[in-house]
Amino acid sequence: MASHDAAIDRYIACWNEVDPVRRRALIAETFTEAARYVDPMLEGEGHAGIDALIAAAQAHFPGARFRRRGHADAHHDRLRFAWELGPEGAAAVAGGTDLAVVAADGRLASVTGFLDFAPQG
Repeated sequence: MASHDAAIDRYIACWNEVDPVRRRALIAETFTEAARYVDPMLEGEGHAGIDALIAAAQAHFPGARFRRRGHADAHHDRLRFAWELGPEGAAAVAGGTDLAVVAADGRLASVTGFLDFAPQG
């Protein structure tokens, strides 16, 4: 369980890193080269695609931070975990549940995001 939580913490760190150089290094550590991310609003493939969608989310929610909610649930090569997004120390403005496939090297091969709540419009 702890290793799964560590993987999710790295994933969350990618979303929170605003320095592009450090973010790309975290993405390379967290995702396989051919990883794919998809949710109702964004999708990206490979390190460059994932970096671009994270930058877009940061631009859309300036100053907001992602936080993990609880522990990851895991079996075989699958993870399920919940997250929320909001200003530091304030209530979340969005939240969701993500499903991930873990590659043999421990990095994420794919992530499918579902929004539990989000701002309208």
